[in-house]
Formats: sequence, C-alpha cells, structure tokens
Amino acid sequence: MPTGRRTRLKKLRFLLILLAVLLLGLVSFVFGMFMAIASDLPSLDNRAEYDNARNSVLLDDLGRPLGVLSHQNQILLTPGQIPRIVKDAVIAIEDKRFASNSGIDIRAIGRAFVQDVLHSGTIQGASTIEQQFVKNALQAQNHRTLFEKLREAALAYQLAHRWSKEKIITEYLNTIYFGNGAYGIESAARTYFGQDVNHLGCGAEGGGTGGAGPHPGLCVAQLSPAEAALLAGIIQSPSGYDPVTNPAAARARRDLVLREMLQQGYITRTDYEEGIAQALPAPKDIQPPHQTLVEGIDAGYFTSWVSQQIIERYGATRAFTGGLKITTTLDLDVQRAAEQAIDSYLPGPEGPTASLVAIENSTGEVRAMVGGRNYDETPFNLATEGERQPGSSFKAFDLAAALQDGISPGSVWSSRVKTFIVPGTAGREKFVVHNDEGNYTGSDTLTGATAYSDNSIYAEVGLRVGTTRIARLARRMGITTPISINPAMTIGGLKVGVTPLDMAHAYETIAHGGERVSGTLVSDSQPVGIQEVDAGSRTLPDGHHHDVEHAALTRVLPPDVAETETSMLETVLQYGTARSAAIGQFAAGKTGTTSNFGDAWFVGWDRKYTVAVWVGYPNRLIPMTTEFGGKPVFGGTYPALIWHNFMLSALGIEKERAERSAAKSRPAGVGAGAGAASTPEGSSQGSATESSPTSHATPVPAHGTPAPSHGTSTPPSQPSGSQPATQQPATPPATPAPEPAPTPASPPAPSTPAPQSGGGTAGGTAAPPGG
Repeated sequence: MPTGRRTRLKKLRFLLILLAVLLLGLVSFVFGMFMAIASDLPSLDNRAEYDNARNSVLLDDLGRPLGVLSHQNQILLTPGQIPRIVKDAVIAIEDKRFASNSGIDIRAIGRAFVQDVLHSGTIQGASTIEQQFVKNALQAQNHRTLFEKLREAALAYQLAHRWSKEKIITEYLNTIYFGNGAYGIESAARTYFGQDVNHLGCGAEGGGTGGAGPHPGLCVAQLSPAEAALLAGIIQSPSGYDPVTNPAAARARRDLVLREMLQQGYITRTDYEEGIAQALPAPKDIQPPHQTLVEGIDAGYFTSWVSQQIIERYGATRAFTGGLKITTTLDLDVQRAAEQAIDSYLPGPEGPTASLVAIENSTGEVRAMVGGRNYDETPFNLATEGERQPGSSFKAFDLAAALQDGISPGSVWSSRVKTFIVPGTAGREKFVVHNDEGNYTGSDTLTGATAYSDNSIYAEVGLRVGTTRIARLARRMGITTPISINPAMTIGGLKVGVTPLDMAHAYETIAHGGERVSGTLVSDSQPVGIQEVDAGSRTLPDGHHHDVEHAALTRVLPPDVAETETSMLETVLQYGTARSAAIGQFAAGKTGTTSNFGDAWFVGWDRKYTVAVWVGYPNRLIPMTTEFGGKPVFGGTYPALIWHNFMLSALGIEKERAERSAAKSRPAGVGAGAGAASTPEGSSQGSATESSPTSHATPVPAHGTPAPSHGTSTPPSQPSGSQPATQQPATPPATPAPEPAPTPASPPAPSTPAPQSGGGTAGGTAAPPGG
C-alpha cells in the first residue's frame, strides 16, 4: 500500500476516534447536566408548591390594603376527577404528540435554537406540556435565554420518565391559569360555567370560585366538548381569548380546538357540529372569584383590571403565589367619593347604572374606577370592557382635528338640515344630518356649535377634516377600540363603542397640554394603574427585586391646539349643554347622548382630574326616555350631575389633605387661623357651590344627540341633535337659550343624602339636559 494512502487512512481513523470521543463526551455532558439539574431542583408536585407560596398584596396610592392575589381559589383534582374530554381538548391544541414524546420536542427546540442564533436574542416557540408545566412551576418569564430553555427541557425530560402521563396532565391542569381569576381547571369550570342551568350543582350556594363550594370536580365533570375546547383554547392567551373582552377571538379559538379534536379522533363529526353551534357563556354568567370590600368600598373592578396586568407581565404563578407587594394608583378616598356620587343619584338595583373613571392629569394615574353596581354580583367591568356609543362626547376628537387643520374657533358655519354624499358610493348613499326637534340657528361659530353640540355644523366640519384623520387622532389620544371612518362617526355614530377608561385617557391628553400620558410597566397605550412592584427577597423575571412605573409622554397635539380646545370646551359648562356640571372654578368637558337615549356621557376635567361618566343600562341597550323624573336622560342630566358631585368631593379631599399637611409642618403652638383646624371635610364646597353658576335651576336646550350608532347613511327614526332655537353668539349669552326639551318641573333628587363633600346639587336642583 502506498505510503500516502496509509497516511490518509491513519488521519481518517484518528478523526473518527476523535469524533467518537467528542460525541461520547457531549452525551456524557448532556446526561450529567440533565441529572444535575434534576437533582438540584425542588419537587414540582402541586401540593409541594403551596409550601413556598406567598400571597401577593395590592395597596392603594397611600399604601393602604386594597386586596389580595392568591391561589386560594385553586382546587386540586385527582386524575380520575378530570374527564377524558377535557384532557383530550388540551392535548389536541397544546401538545398533540403528548402520549408519545419524551417530555421534550426536539423539533421545537431546534427551531428555537435557530431563532436564537439568527436573532441573537431570547427564544420562544412551541413546547410540550411537560415543558409548559416546568415553566409555570419555575415561574419563568415568557422570554428566556437558550440556557434557560435547555434547563427547562432537562427537567421536562426527567419529569416524563418519573411521572406517568396521567399524573403530568393532571398536575398541569391543576396549575394552569385560565383568565378571570381562575387558577386550575376546576376553578375555571366554576368561573365560566358555574352559572349555567345545565350544570347542576355548579352554581349552588357557596359554590362560587371562592369558598368550599360544591364537591371538587363536580363542575369540570359536566363540561361538554365545546366547553372543554373553550377552556383549552384560553390557555395560550388568557387575555387574548377572554370570552368577555374578546368574544370573537375566543369563539374562533374554541372552534379551532374542536377542529383539532375532530381531526385527531377525539370527537365525532356530530360533536364538532354541535360544538361550533354552541353559544359562548354570557359575560353576566362568568363569575370570577369574589373580592372582599375594603372599608365598604367596592374596589373589585379596579383590582381585577390591575391584576390582569400583573399576570400578563409576571405570569400567573408569580402573580398569585410570588408574595409581591403591588402599589397601585387607586386612592381609596377618591374611590369612595366616586361611588357616593353615583349612589346619590342612581342608588337602586333597578333602572340605569353608571360607570366612572378618574385620572390624575399630571401623572396619568387612575385614582378611581367604578365599573358597575357590585363586582361580586356583576363582575363585567363597564369601565374597561363596556364598549358603548359615545354620542356627542366624540366631538372632542373632531374639534382637535379641526383646530390642527387650521379651522378657527370663530369660523362661521350654517346650521340647517344637511345631506352629504357618502364617499365611494357614487352618490348612491347619502348621510342626512338633523338637529333635535328641528332647532337650527341658521349659522353659528365653531365655538357656539361646541357649547350647544350642533350636529349639523359638526358633521360638516368633521367631513371637511376627514374621518380617517379624526379616527387616527382619536387613537393617538387614547382610544383603543376600533374606530370606524363612516360619516356618522363625526357626530359619535361608531360601529364599535368606546369605554369610560379610554374616554378619560383620551380627554386627559387635552388636559395635559396635548401630551398623552401612559404607563410603561404593561403597555404604553393604557393609563397608569401600577406604581411599583416589590418582590422582596425574591426576584422578578428580569432578575431584579423591584419594578417602578415611569410614565411615558407622547406629544399628540400642539400645545396651542390643546389650549384653544380647552377654552372652547369650557363654554360647555359655562353656558352650554353641561351647566349642571359647573363647579365654580375652571372646568371643561363635553356631553354626549345617543339618539335612542341608550347612552349618556359627560367627560371633563378640572386642574387635577379628568373624569369620564357614563350612564345607561349595563346588560343591553334600553332607551332612557323617562328615567330623569319622567324625562329623557341626556349627558347634561345624570352624567353631568354625578361628575359635579364627584369633583366637589375630590376638591374637599384635596383641601383637607392640604390642611392636614400644613398642620403637621406648622411649629408647635402656632394657631391654624380662625376655624381652620375645625373645618370638616367638604365644608369648602359651600363656597364653591355658592359661587357656581345659578343656572342649574334654569332649563337649557337638549343638544347633540348623535346619528344612529350603526354607521349607516340613512337618517335616524328620531332627530339626532339640537341647537338653540335662536342664534347664539361666540361669547356667552346674557340669558340661557330657550329649551326645546324642558327638564321636569321637579327633577329627581338623590334618594339618599349626598356626602357632605358632594355639596351643590345634593338637594336635587334642576339639571339641564345636554347632548
């Protein structure tokens, strides 16, 4: 054999031996790492987790206890208590190779490795049920490094070889978070289907998601294939597939799970067809865990909103059992004032209700949130989830866009019945605009049209500026729901409604000089709900012990535009549709009433707070044609009156705290001045009320009810807006304009006395209707 060939064979043998040694070393290293990691980690059994669990607490702005996040509603089930259909639904959508895999998905890890190499960052991707279970047990964040992913895979591998598949799927279903406070599969079944009449015993007394309730496993045992599919679909994104806030996405996801179950042989074609035809649980029937009232205050709507943010940022396991101390932005005193302001006018279970959101102008922090009458009874949050038609309160966005476009407040516009050709229809569709009861001025300035909410003028102004531009600006100011660009949107006729939280946030952009103030801990599109998160000796996903909010400012409007709009919206309270909201000092805002009287709004601000108030029936649209002492509910009635009482109470709280702070800093022995120290809370409201306009008892025009909310170009069945019967100048008139729709001779007074700090209208002075 030639020498050269022998040399090449020796080199080849050497390389093969070296490769074998390296491969053996790599296998040994990986095996050793697997064993070391597995032996170094604590037991992952659910019951063992409780030993290290610590409740997370929620505090208000001043550090007062607000609520507790805990896993107390988690109910541990045995493998035999969870029906096969539930396990199959989860396996079908989360890990179709669950029965045969070894705890890890090599293909998924390979994809994750490639992504990590290509993007030089953290990795994500598909994972087995074992890996998801390990991730939840370790309280791992969504974005992990390659090493962390491999570490979880090592433990998942060990888990698959030490536990049976039945134990794994059971422990997984006992641990996973299903949204709306439901932690574990039995808690989820009670939360989403416990009120269903077809689920016998699920909704029995004491059988809510808290407390002893029915026998463990009773609710989950009754789930149909469609119900099991809905819960299985929620796992991937509890907020994204929430049937309350995102019903369309939840239904699509459920149907996808049913389709996977059919294709994988878990259900029959009949089961599939019956499943996709089944309705989602109604929002009113979805009952999250009960919240405990704090000092008689119903903070459940706020804490549920904040809790979801905590869960999204830190994961359900860390949120519920991580012992976090969460300082929120809610002020319990201001919250109490909000609830009392509403109860003073709408106290009973019958009739319309109200939602209120108060945001501090300087910080963007939510200080009060009323989302309904009682969270434990009706947990659907009208403040954050109630998408209702805004009526003329949407005109604030028209006005901002018009001022940006250079349209002058003193520009004169015709006030009459107007017909507009709907763009893109070649003249086939027309948008006809009326004012309520045929009240037109012939012409008026943009300022006058703002004060009296003239639909005729605002429709023309809005169409000239452009609906697309208005929609884009409204979104930048803080509206997060989809905004239609149909012509009717110029006067508040949207295809999808808005929430009180969004309206308060968007108006605060004007109050803050044209800058949107948003949070950064969770999303830059929401107001601030969390100030600080303290993990104590434990760590947060980023390895730190604290998270602190740093509000973000986004310039949306030029300062001069915000200043001009503010002065124009002041006229609404000075002599326009919201005189009943006047508080005797600076305030600006806009009323809103839909053409069917189903929704009434007032959104406004003073120097400290921006507050949105909505009034209506919570579960369905019911015209409020006689609820205000036999007369219709306009934005200038209940919403403006509630806003007025709340603002006076807030002023009283602010003054009392200032006096208390001054007293603490005053040197010993120095008097506080005549009567200063003995002034009771809210006594300052007497002077504020006395100096407020006396026109509360004077009827004023009912203005600005919008065109139909469905966004069509046909006119409504009843007039959609109004304008004073006589022409109004740009400056306040000496006397109020005559009222085409008078208030009742004896307007409704609160059935219970308003709080002392409520002042002004507690005795039931007449309130002007307003659009």
